Amino acid sequence: MDFNFSEDQKLLRQSVRDFLTKECPSAFVREMEEDEKGYTQEIWRGMADLGWMGLPFPEKYGGQGGDFLDLVIMLEEMGRVCLPGPFLSTVVLGGLTLLETGNESKVMEFLPKIASGKMILTLALYEPGTTKYDPCLIVMKASPKGSDYLIEGTKLFVPDGKVADFIICVARTDGGARSEKGVTLFLCDAKSPGIKYTPLKTIVGDKQYEVVFDKVKVPGENVLGGLNEGWPALEKVLNKAAVAKCAEMVGGAQQVLDMALNYAKKRAQFERLIGSFQAIQHHFANIVIDLEGAKWMTYKTGWKLNKGIPCKKEVAVAKAWVSEAYKHIASLGHQIFGGVGYMVDHDMTLYSRRAKAAEIAFGDAGFHRRVVAQEIGL
Repeated sequence: MDFNFSEDQKLLRQSVRDFLTKECPSAFVREMEEDEKGYTQEIWRGMADLGWMGLPFPEKYGGQGGDFLDLVIMLEEMGRVCLPGPFLSTVVLGGLTLLETGNESKVMEFLPKIASGKMILTLALYEPGTTKYDPCLIVMKASPKGSDYLIEGTKLFVPDGKVADFIICVARTDGGARSEKGVTLFLCDAKSPGIKYTPLKTIVGDKQYEVVFDKVKVPGENVLGGLNEGWPALEKVLNKAAVAKCAEMVGGAQQVLDMALNYAKKRAQFERLIGSFQAIQHHFANIVIDLEGAKWMTYKTGWKLNKGIPCKKEVAVAKAWVSEAYKHIASLGHQIFGGVGYMVDHDMTLYSRRAKAAEIAFGDAGFHRRVVAQEIGL
């Protein structure tokens, strides 16, 4: 088995790192935490000009013809710098969902705009009272009215909802049994009458919203993946989103290691560099052990998803492991830095806050442990 990156992938990693090192310093990340939009048009256009938004999409749709593993590499580098903005919501939750649903007319219409950076998409999934990926918990209703549908209900934690041009809304069109059958995906104009946005305050300052749909009209032609048949495509995308978040966490964990290692080689206490103390060395050893496991699981699962190999269990294992590993690594990073690492303006706080937020995103460790148990027949 060859675990090496290709030359193209090495060039991709280096080009992404060079761009983000220059354009996304920690001061910019903090600024975007306070900014209403959470990103700037300048950096968004720069990323689009480099082809990042179109990386995983086929060339016939205006993309770069890359694959999901290329996207994992890019997302790891984004995690290193805590890149703010609607990249994951647009490319993964939006673009990959369009591809999975197989609605060719919508794919041809929307993907070139996404790839060029001219359109932002997001996904509205969670509903009040739950953070689980269970189709039985989807209660938002979409009722037919002529050739259109009227959507009514509330969604929570919709990423980048206020800046999105379109929202892929998960709603129930089958009034019978609450099951996978009856869940439909709708492509909604984010500026439609009847949509109300309320910003939600989060630990990392990312832009998440409560979105209320009050009899929002959506054309029947905007159904994605077939009426009552939206869940299978959505489940595939959520698996990819979980691994995409793992990639970001791996990048963040690597940066914590790099920052702490640099500090331990320079900081002296009791006339010795702190890196010479056994307790600190053990902290670093535990960081490396957690990080190597996280990298292995993320890239192995990313490779399987890229090849179309069924890997529901592996996705769950990866998300459970990486979520806890990143949080543990951030905690050890704080211990290595000591009191200074807890100062608000220290970069460690950027990573420890994101470790906590990422743990919950796309299913926490407890959720994915239940998936693993089910997959082994329990």
